[in-house]
Amino acid sequence: MGLRGGGVRRWRRWVSAAGLALVLVATAGCESEPEPETKPDGRSRADARTQPEDSGGAPEAVARVCEKPKPGPAKAPSGAVTVDPSVPGDLSAKTNARPEGTTFWLKPGRHRLADDRYAQVEPKDGNTYIGAPGAVLDGRSTNQYAFGGGARDVTIRHLTVQGFVAPHDEGVVNHDSADGWVIEHSRVQFNSGAGLMAGSGQQVRASCLRGNGQYGMNAYKGSGPLRDLVLEGNEITDNNRHDWETKRPGCGCTGGVKFWAVDGADVRGNWVHGNRGTGLWADTNNNDFLIEGNVLEDNQGAALMYETSYNAVIRNNTIRRNNWVEGKRYAERGDSFPFATVYISESGGEPRVKARTDTLEISGNLFEDNWNAITLWENADRFCNSPANTSSADCTLLVEDIDRCARPGITKAPLYTDCRWRTQRVDVHHNRFLLDKSAMDCASMCDRMAVLANYGTYPDWSPYMGEKVADAITLKQHNRWRENVYEGPWTFVAHDPSGELDFREWQGAPYRQDAGSTHRAGDGG
Repeated sequence: MGLRGGGVRRWRRWVSAAGLALVLVATAGCESEPEPETKPDGRSRADARTQPEDSGGAPEAVARVCEKPKPGPAKAPSGAVTVDPSVPGDLSAKTNARPEGTTFWLKPGRHRLADDRYAQVEPKDGNTYIGAPGAVLDGRSTNQYAFGGGARDVTIRHLTVQGFVAPHDEGVVNHDSADGWVIEHSRVQFNSGAGLMAGSGQQVRASCLRGNGQYGMNAYKGSGPLRDLVLEGNEITDNNRHDWETKRPGCGCTGGVKFWAVDGADVRGNWVHGNRGTGLWADTNNNDFLIEGNVLEDNQGAALMYETSYNAVIRNNTIRRNNWVEGKRYAERGDSFPFATVYISESGGEPRVKARTDTLEISGNLFEDNWNAITLWENADRFCNSPANTSSADCTLLVEDIDRCARPGITKAPLYTDCRWRTQRVDVHHNRFLLDKSAMDCASMCDRMAVLANYGTYPDWSPYMGEKVADAITLKQHNRWRENVYEGPWTFVAHDPSGELDFREWQGAPYRQDAGSTHRAGDGG
């Protein structure tokens, strides 16, 4: 599977130009993925980082499932086939020998596949795999994949899957993105590549996606749109351990979860924390997302990126202490771009793309001590058929033939608008933004809210030269902030990176943002 979507860093050059604690994790063959150190109070080092002693920790409703997953049945369910960990390859052999719709119960212990790197379990339609307490399927840094093939409606419950070495951009569980899979009360941890891939109708609930080398989950289906994805009540932490953005600068190939061309997703009640890079990243022609009631905290990059995508509701999330590492890195090298904690890039509401909403709504969220808050951005040089479009093989959902986005047609309606992913119809309301700059050792460039574009310069046949896109995103595309509460020394950026404003200027003409909002500067920072 090739890289999709391009990623934000590669095109930012145009901006610059303008229950059981880690069962058997430390077993032989997994030495490269060590068990986190444990503090005297029983919390891991990662937990201590994300739960300061003076903050009361994460909300009570947070999905704290990595350390205490719900245990599976201690006895085989009626009619289930028992799988013996003392027999290497027993799980694959019994799967191959039984008909579709069979339930398998994995006894306590470490289950192994054959020594072949391509050895994997290939379920049949409707199979169910249930782990007893302490059941671990261990790839021993030998096998690339745990579960693959095209079977539909497979269920995996109460099972730890670890130690697999999937290649870059490939996944360990549901490797072939089959449809209808359900993963519940399981731990997919300390693998290379992506812990999970996803197919249409997949549900991932109350599970732990931890410490995987690239993604916790890569929601990508090469054969067409991936529809109706549910991600609910999971803990998603410490992913991208192998730091792929450093290995392949600008790859755009990481995230706690990465979504590609997903049509319909409910992302509810998850605890997304401590990931290297972005927590949740929707990249290229996603649509109809509900991102609700999550706790997004302590991710090194943005908590959420919604890029070249459509129609979403982002509401009632707790978003705190994100982007400290990557935000500070940009500031220290003098990059004035307001890389934000919630980063809306060439995305917005589009009534012509069918969804549960025709806006991009950001409401009812608590933002606390993040490096920058919300940036609405549109790259003037990024559009279908442009060399600056890093999603080079893709066009918008409004144009099927990318070759139509060329002169002379692109200079006139409808292609003038339809060949662009546009940041439009974004409604930011009833959020609370708290900022104490001293908490993150920030002197400047961490306190911004922004709506902007770059000056169009490229390619030479572009119809979007100059300030056309900056004028549109700022004044003409129905992007608005309203009825929010600000506490702390906030700065606002409009039109282009040089357009820094105070709160009164932000509310005044010509921007007229944040009607009905309040700002108390306080002494933070």
